[in-house]
Amino acid sequence: MPAPFTACRPLRIAIDARLFSGKSGGIEQVAIGLVDALSKLTDGDEEYVVLAYPLSHEWIKPYIKGPCRLLVAPGVRPPPVWKRVVKRWPALVSAGQRAGGWLARRSVTLSRSDGTIEREGVEVMHFILQRAFFTKVPSLYHPHDLQHVHLPQFFPPRERVKRDVMLRSFCKQARVVSVTSSWVKRDLMRQYGLPDEKVAVVPLTGALGAYPTPSDDDIVAARRKFNLPEAFAFYPAQTWPHKNHAALLEALAVLRDRHGVVVPLVSSGHQNEYFATLQKRVAELRLAEQVRFVGFVSPLELQCLYRVCRCVVIPTLFEAASGPLNEAFMAGAAAACSNVTSLPEQAGESALVFDPNKADEIAAAILRLWHDETLRRTLIERGRANVARFTWDRTARHLRAWYRRLGGRPLTDQDRAMLEAAPLI
Repeated sequence: MPAPFTACRPLRIAIDARLFSGKSGGIEQVAIGLVDALSKLTDGDEEYVVLAYPLSHEWIKPYIKGPCRLLVAPGVRPPPVWKRVVKRWPALVSAGQRAGGWLARRSVTLSRSDGTIEREGVEVMHFILQRAFFTKVPSLYHPHDLQHVHLPQFFPPRERVKRDVMLRSFCKQARVVSVTSSWVKRDLMRQYGLPDEKVAVVPLTGALGAYPTPSDDDIVAARRKFNLPEAFAFYPAQTWPHKNHAALLEALAVLRDRHGVVVPLVSSGHQNEYFATLQKRVAELRLAEQVRFVGFVSPLELQCLYRVCRCVVIPTLFEAASGPLNEAFMAGAAAACSNVTSLPEQAGESALVFDPNKADEIAAAILRLWHDETLRRTLIERGRANVARFTWDRTARHLRAWYRRLGGRPLTDQDRAMLEAAPLI
């Protein structure tokens, strides 16, 4: 049971950071940015416990300071035996899905709290991961996006069912559903029927501000480690199909074959099972000499790559909002990005935009950034002004206002202003 409330006891909030470093894509940057910002809030009376896995918490420890502390615990109970048995028989699940989806949905495992946060006296639970757990503690849930609805071809049938059951269930449980942009809010309301007042737009940003600033020696070391060319385009993204590396490779081939321009590409991020397909495509397009996939990099190395690239190119097919786009703006890199979902609103006039399904358009954007130094300087200046609207301090204060409301604590004038303000994107 939660500890009894007393007027003098600080509000205790749990932040869900149960992920494995290097394999979670942008959500790891979200966790780092949020925890770092909450650690720096010294003008409130709150305590934050950061829930992390026993075997994966070293990555978040450097950012846990001030009112934050680490809570190493699984946080969930194992699924019922019958569900574990059913999961071993995918044919049964597939048959159930063909029959109307009942068995497939019933086989989805949704975790329940093992009592860890309740014993810690947590009064508000913030799920920043799409994977959450059932608890009676008031919660704020961040579902990120409904990509499985819009791009079902990238998900096996059971994964689509699992995502749908999971997101619907935890949106229903949550007192507040937090999203990154107005586009995602409209999408959630349309697809899941959520009421307007339950969905809050709380923009996120890049985590570069929490990372160490690279020295000249750090940059030299990064150039040597990754064998970086003097000039290159950069794309930081895990190799999921929807990140659309394949179209970017096609664009590089267009630049070489039609324009005689060889643009080296460096791409960082965890290399998952789709990476083999990309390697094959690199070979087919004869791009092996100009494309480098460097895998997951450290925060310091990421800073170096942003700072020394000639441009950042983001050809993603779907995004709630782009962390790399904001990070490019923060690091002073000229950028081009897709014209999908919320990205045009996020980019404004600070980046070139293109249709990610057209290699010719991607190539044209890269060509402009590659040769036009005046354009790059203009976009860099606009990008810095754009991203200045989005800071982790602002995000942390906005979320703290929601924590206080959910925890039944008094709101300051700043809290009320942030809760009532129109969304920035």
